[in-house]
Amino acid sequence: MAQAARVKARRRASVFGGERFALFAETLLTGVWIAVACLGLVTYPAAFAAGARHLRRRTSHEGGGRREFVADFRTAARRGWLVGVAGWVAAAAVWVDVQAARAGIPGGPLVGAVGLFALIGLVVAGLRAAAVWAPGASWRALLADAVRRTLRDPAGSFLIVAGLAVVALSAGFVAPLAVPVLGAVAAAAVAVEERYRRR
Repeated sequence: MAQAARVKARRRASVFGGERFALFAETLLTGVWIAVACLGLVTYPAAFAAGARHLRRRTSHEGGGRREFVADFRTAARRGWLVGVAGWVAAAAVWVDVQAARAGIPGGPLVGAVGLFALIGLVVAGLRAAAVWAPGASWRALLADAVRRTLRDPAGSFLIVAGLAVVALSAGFVAPLAVPVLGAVAAAAVAVEERYRRR
């Protein structure tokens, strides 16, 4: 009986100590690294790819820290900046659609809504692609596969959208909170991809 009580106490204590809390703290730190790496405006795909790879290493109990994150970021940014530019072009196109909807153009609300949903889908696909990125991987192939997974796994895609909503709400309440929460979005994308892989 006493031994069972000690085991229960150890399990309860491990919620606030040890591995789980360390992973939570690492996720928040990764969010800060991602935010700093996103300052280049077109570097956000590479930043999320490096962050996701860092979190995959941590959950696999492999070594890795800031140096490895920076190395991954540099590697991912070589072609990833093109994905960043394409993302901004898509966002600008949706902004034009929304402006058309506000101006009262016939069919504008429908076009605006379709454009907005398409942009959300592309963001989710981009995060899913970044979650499985590895050095030497082609961004084009990663994105094509991620679009298919986004459509085939709506539950996982919804979880990523919910993570993005948490970032937006955090920024709405206290703007600095959005920075570490970016790590939670990367962690959600990694978890969704792992869940999809094991199905």
